[in-house]
Amino acid sequence: MKIEWQGVMPAMTTCFDANSKVDLDFMARHCRWLVDNGCAGIIALGSLGEGATLEFDEKLAILKACVRAVGDRAPVVAGVSALSTAEAVRLAKAAAECGCHGLMVLPPYVYASGDWREMKAHVAAIIEATTLPCMLYNNPIAYGTDFLPEQIRELAEEHENLQAVKESSADVRRVTAIRALVGDRLRIFVGVDDVIVEGVNAGAVGWVAGLANALPRESVALFNYAKDGERDKAFELYRWFLPLLRMDTVPKFVQLIKLVQQEVGMGNARVRPPRLELVGEELAGALATIRAALEARPAALL
Repeated sequence: MKIEWQGVMPAMTTCFDANSKVDLDFMARHCRWLVDNGCAGIIALGSLGEGATLEFDEKLAILKACVRAVGDRAPVVAGVSALSTAEAVRLAKAAAECGCHGLMVLPPYVYASGDWREMKAHVAAIIEATTLPCMLYNNPIAYGTDFLPEQIRELAEEHENLQAVKESSADVRRVTAIRALVGDRLRIFVGVDDVIVEGVNAGAVGWVAGLANALPRESVALFNYAKDGERDKAFELYRWFLPLLRMDTVPKFVQLIKLVQQEVGMGNARVRPPRLELVGEELAGALATIRAALEARPAALL
């Protein structure tokens, strides 16, 4: 299956049961539900997928479950991250063997002081590990490494199967800066939920979305309104959605997004340590925001 690299692709959460084991049955059902509601693909094992807390065998089991769940209806993209380059390469090759259709390439975990030579060597090794089309994931806020537009162009010039960028710097100017250097050579995805309309207006063609895990119809509608230039509808839906979308931009985004999933009846709030579920006033405040938004859901715009 060819990846078109456009539209809404959820950064899928990883569901855990009461014993902190991966709930593969639910994840398969979640995949199908996301595609049924208009999502263009599935991205597993990313930051929101708690990839850093998953064992290698768990990652492979998740990828296989997602591929089986959606079949030929939508592409499955594997997030590739690891402490070492060797392990990341191993995961990239295994993802291809699992039937994944593409890779989302993350910078190294923990090693935030790497210079461009080291960053380039790491991601290049992953991109070269298979022939699968790849998306570069740039998130300087989370990972402390920043792929500058000039460096992204360099990677694109050297690697034909690098086809897209997930830009999560939260600076919309990066979208126009990358486009100015690479034109249509790379497809640009917004990776921060609360700048999606601005990012699309700047030229992004896709959205790696967090809240889509709980609200895929709303996410797809918002993206399409922005893409199609329906400004009034986009504004109204965005205004309603922003209190939830902002939950994607804070340190406890995983806990918050899973809490929204629980509130809509599609998942639970369980996370794997060192993360812990929200409690006390923090939980009460989050639930108040979520429930107020869900009660005001603008069905007329969907």
